[in-house]
Amino acid sequence: MWDAPQNSDADSDTLSVVLVGPDEARRKDVARALGASIGVGVTEIPYYPANLDELPRLLLPLPDVVIVDLDSDPEYALEIVENIGTFASTTVMVYSQRADLKMAVRCMRAGAREFLNLPIVPGDLAGALARVTIRRPGAQRTKRNSGRVLVFLGAKGGCGVTTLASNFAVALAQESGQKTLLIDFGLPLGDVAINLGITAEYSTAHALRDPSRLDTKFLDTLLTTHSSELSVLAAPNGFGDPEPPIEAVNKLITVARQSFDYIVVDCGCRLDLTTSAIFDASSTIYLIAQVGVSELRNANRMITRFLATRGRKLQIVLNRYTPQTLLYDEAHVTKALTRPAQWRVPDDYATARRTQALATPLVLQDVPIATAIRQMSRRACGLPELEEKKKGFSFFGRLHSTPKAFRGDAEPEEV
Repeated sequence: MWDAPQNSDADSDTLSVVLVGPDEARRKDVARALGASIGVGVTEIPYYPANLDELPRLLLPLPDVVIVDLDSDPEYALEIVENIGTFASTTVMVYSQRADLKMAVRCMRAGAREFLNLPIVPGDLAGALARVTIRRPGAQRTKRNSGRVLVFLGAKGGCGVTTLASNFAVALAQESGQKTLLIDFGLPLGDVAINLGITAEYSTAHALRDPSRLDTKFLDTLLTTHSSELSVLAAPNGFGDPEPPIEAVNKLITVARQSFDYIVVDCGCRLDLTTSAIFDASSTIYLIAQVGVSELRNANRMITRFLATRGRKLQIVLNRYTPQTLLYDEAHVTKALTRPAQWRVPDDYATARRTQALATPLVLQDVPIATAIRQMSRRACGLPELEEKKKGFSFFGRLHSTPKAFRGDAEPEEV
């Protein structure tokens, strides 16, 4: 059984590299080339993981670089590349004996930063490693931090975007231990502050009113801190300012990325923001939908029109999911969404209403809906999913015989 490397440290002088590939000859060629590089520690995984759910645990602690063998199974290797691309601080590369331009483009779209042709040219490898060193979290903090943007977008009003975004942000701040900001773009009537039980003196309106003033110090004065250490930029308390120009939105996101490791954005159902920096190609989009006629129809239109090229940067979340009462089976849902949903958050109306009334994040409770959201946050920051508490029972309220129906990046099963 493979043991994940235990000495990965983004702040050390050694660049940690993991090679993933079942072909020993190709893998050893790359390992030898890396071994000739000063300040590089190499670990080999001699197979592809049987299930993509294994990747976070397999790679823990996360290395600086993962280099994947493309030739053994190109299509599955691309899925591995896409999956690793969702991790916060790991750079993914591929190596291949084939100089295939179309495949190289597909790899880059999947999230690969470098395409290494075999046999390895020392100069090409040195350049690739140098670019990784520049992007390492430690180096970024000394120059300019470039935080990850995670966007929550609803297929329809009332599908639970704010509840999920707020609780996801709290869980992400706790699980990652890194600086996390939640921005409420549900203008002018966003409910993030209410969901978290905070009173905000300032809002997005203050941040967007005069973009020329906005910098990291000014942004910091506008934020409210939740007890979970999550920073919040709330929506305005009332009507007032007109819709801000896209340039102001872009400036806010740029400044936020300089100060925070993660920026969670509650966009409600605002498709007008898809041309802004919020929906940059590097952003991860969580599309929230319920299994209903109008929600699935809207989700289909949004995916095909705005999100079709996102790959694993698009995470579909089925909220208030009650499989025993669905009118559609998994095949129909997947067809409507054009792809399988990665996440299913169970319906728990009583808990959700109680936590809203008490203004307490539901993710802080030990209930299935909270665990589902926490699993999403752990995947977002590269942590393995939580272990199940009871044998034969999943965190998501289903029998252990069908856990894949609820786990991120798993193929859905018939229910």
